[in-house]
Amino acid sequence: MLEALKRFFSGRPAPVSRELDPQVAAAALLVEAALVDGVYANLESDQIAEILIDSLGLEAEQTDEVLRQGEELAENSTGAHEFTTHVKKLPLLERVRVIEGLYLVSLADGAACKFEDAFIRHVASLLHVDDIRRAQARRRAESRHS
Repeated sequence: MLEALKRFFSGRPAPVSRELDPQVAAAALLVEAALVDGVYANLESDQIAEILIDSLGLEAEQTDEVLRQGEELAENSTGAHEFTTHVKKLPLLERVRVIEGLYLVSLADGAACKFEDAFIRHVASLLHVDDIRRAQARRRAESRHS
């Protein structure tokens, strides 16, 4: 996001919107969730890699590259909308798994903060995941984290 602000004030054009693999876009959302509190720790990146394998069905060999792309995209991001547009192409069950993953990432460093919760609610809304499914995803994430 810092890069987007630098680009805005320097007068450089914003990157052209392109077609993204929904799994790469989901990885970028997971990284953005980790960045909400201002700290991106190894524990969070490990959690994201695990989510990509367990929830999105990526092969272990693909995970590092997808995570690297997600980190790069999140670093230059202007907001979640540019990623949710692509993640919305996934079936509902996979989108719910992304929401559960967002909760797992927010809990990875010990405790979720109100800003992370607000971010996840916003993303769930953009992904057309209703409050009931979002709350169920949160409970599953909390029980997995315990």
